[in-house]
Amino acid sequence: MIKLIQLDNLVYEIEKTLVLDTPVKKAFLAVDREVFVPAQLKHLAYTLDALPLAESQWISSALTVAKITQYLELDHVDSILEVGCGSGYQAAILSKICRRVFTIERIDILLKEAKRRFADLEIHNIFTHFDDGQRGWKHYAPFERIILSATAKSIPQALFNQLAEGGILIAPIEHAPNHHILTRYDKKQGRIYSRSLEACLFVPILNGTQK
Repeated sequence: MIKLIQLDNLVYEIEKTLVLDTPVKKAFLAVDREVFVPAQLKHLAYTLDALPLAESQWISSALTVAKITQYLELDHVDSILEVGCGSGYQAAILSKICRRVFTIERIDILLKEAKRRFADLEIHNIFTHFDDGQRGWKHYAPFERIILSATAKSIPQALFNQLAEGGILIAPIEHAPNHHILTRYDKKQGRIYSRSLEACLFVPILNGTQK
């Protein structure tokens, strides 16, 4: 009962800024954010703060996760690729809306922790991969949606190649130091069209993998 009240309060705080679509609201009520937060910070799990993880990474603010989820326009979407699994919270939210979530993480310890959380929560439609996410996951492409959870200076061509026709890619793009813009890319008739959504701040995307 306490968990339900805390999740209700989290949704209430999000909706002070953003009215959630029904599927997104249900997803936030179905995923316990506390599971994805480091033990010493669990008292902050239901606030709108971004919180630090291992290896200088962060779990995004619940409001940021909600905004990105709605920007993706997930109604009737079957498959989505996430570049940067992190804590696994964004993937868990997506798993309640999409049939299949493919998530890639370059830091081994973060991916192992995320996989444990998915197992503990009995989430079975998230598929994980240890790799440099900038290469995408060609074996399961094309994806109807792609999301980058770290800031890039530009989108790797490999990801555009793996985006389905009519698909949407959402990514934070660095325009200048500490000036990032959440950007939407649409693929129409093989061409990519972009438009800015809002200012944001994410950790930078890095090359390679880290054991």
